Amino acid sequence: MDKNAVIELVGNYIAMWNETDGRVRRTMVEDLFTPNGTYTDPTVAADGTAAIDEYIATSQKNLTGMLFTHGTVLTHHDAVHFSWQIGPAGGEPAVTGFDVAWIEDGRIRRLYGFFNGL
Repeated sequence: MDKNAVIELVGNYIAMWNETDGRVRRTMVEDLFTPNGTYTDPTVAADGTAAIDEYIATSQKNLTGMLFTHGTVLTHHDAVHFSWQIGPAGGEPAVTGFDVAWIEDGRIRRLYGFFNGL
């Protein structure tokens, strides 16, 4: 797995969380996840791109004015791990965590998100 391609994938994944245009975001979800991709965090288990997009749209309503950013990207074989944070632009993070994802053919097949403190 090419590390630069994985770093770009993570950057696009974070951009997807920041995208508020529903149509654009849905296309990003479909580009980033395999059709049967899954997203799981302490609050949800979303199966498939439609469910993932729906969860992100709902989450964004609770995160108005907040931006996601990511930290160091670690990768080996078909797995990637990266930290993330969300908070107001230029401000302190309100929530931090990390994600672990498994990549298949350059797309996310399965992703588990962890919130620090939960």
